[in-house]
Amino acid sequence: MFYAISWFLSLSLLALWSLACWGMHAMAVWAVSSAGALAGGTSAMNAVVLPEWIRGWIPPELARELAAMIASAGPMVQAALDTVPALAGAVTVLAWALWGLGALILLAVAFGVHVLIALLKGRRTVHGTPRATVVQ
Repeated sequence: MFYAISWFLSLSLLALWSLACWGMHAMAVWAVSSAGALAGGTSAMNAVVLPEWIRGWIPPELARELAAMIASAGPMVQAALDTVPALAGAVTVLAWALWGLGALILLAVAFGVHVLIALLKGRRTVHGTPRATVVQ
């Protein structure tokens, strides 16, 4: 009975692991493939301004340098977002690799529990009295 319970729990965890990997893969592929379309472009990067409460604490020269740094990073960020959809295939390979590693670990733990149950069951019958005796 303990064998059935342990394997049922192990296979249930494997099913949950598979469902979680599938869901994360679907979200990752969607995010990666639509990253270029969802980007606001460089105009969104240029719209980033420092809050007023920070401006009172930093010198104006530093504020201008930060604004120039943010503005110059806009094209680099846009180029990165435009190339991200090409990585959608790599996300699939990564998801399969992670699923396989997790499934292998879960099955190894299930086999370990199976062996542990067998060892504990064998130890109980060797040191204790046997459950049933044959009388001839």
